[in-house]
Amino acid sequence: MHELLNTLYVTTQGATLRLDHGTVRVIVEDETVARLPLVRLQAIVVFGRVTITTPLIHRCAEDGRGVVWLTRHGRFRARLTGRTLGNVLLRRAQHEALDDPDRTLALAMQYVAGKVQNARTLTLRSARDSAGADDEAELRAVADNLASLLGEIRVASDLDVLRGLEGIAARAYFRGFGGMVRGDRAAFTPDGRTRRPPRDRANALLSFCYALLRAECEAALEGVGLDPQVGYLHALRPGRPALALDLMEELRPAIADRLVLRLVNRRQIRADHFDETPGGAVSLNEQGRRATLAEYERRKESAVSHRLLKERIPVGLIPHVQARLLARHLRGDLRHYLPYLAR
Repeated sequence: MHELLNTLYVTTQGATLRLDHGTVRVIVEDETVARLPLVRLQAIVVFGRVTITTPLIHRCAEDGRGVVWLTRHGRFRARLTGRTLGNVLLRRAQHEALDDPDRTLALAMQYVAGKVQNARTLTLRSARDSAGADDEAELRAVADNLASLLGEIRVASDLDVLRGLEGIAARAYFRGFGGMVRGDRAAFTPDGRTRRPPRDRANALLSFCYALLRAECEAALEGVGLDPQVGYLHALRPGRPALALDLMEELRPAIADRLVLRLVNRRQIRADHFDETPGGAVSLNEQGRRATLAEYERRKESAVSHRLLKERIPVGLIPHVQARLLARHLRGDLRHYLPYLAR
């Protein structure tokens, strides 16, 4: 159980939430583990097998307090908004920001800067842990290149320039990705980034983890009442969750890429966890998917420091916190949206 940004997140399986004289009482195995005044909560988000009693649901509906149900793995299921028009006003603010070129560029710039900064942090971490001087020198050169590109990103004049810089940074980062692999390099050194379909094991594993992260980001945005399809960095297309893809950018290196390297370098994922089709496409097999999902869930439960909140939170809540920060920015409660930056 965590209270962040006036939102109660309950991840303990089997927990029950009850209304108790203006408070929400959290019960686990017939024992009250917490009582929180409802007046200080703007929303309640529950994961998986968590029960919310009918009186508490009714009270939240009357007060206009959001209640969000997600699966244990973080996929969106439903949201209660009651009689409030808050989500309508929030989505209107979301569209108004899209109609303002300066605000659109500012938001897109934060997503790209967050992505490149997190990629640089992961590259430097890998350089410190590298086994040889050559690998360390190569990775530090990549990090220097990313630092230089960060300076250009922060003064990009329009979206086209920004997207071009993001592409350059991504290519530079993935050229050095093989130097971060300390496990079976012959099997897991990628030849750049390939997708639709992935052409090697590293890219197959990256694509699988990105799909998991995309689902988390969509659920987080739905949970705060934002439209996942209305984004700022990614162009709008029917059926494309542009805002979820925006949010993913800053989180790819910090969550998905780090997970991939952890799986490979600890040899939790091996070459025999993949299948290759006659056309050259590579994908995780059933055993590989199970191993990846198990480690992904463990990773989500681990705690990391959030620089803005100045406290430690589970990795699995990062997309939800960032979605709520974005909502606050769009409403005008925060002057700037600040991306999540890993340490």
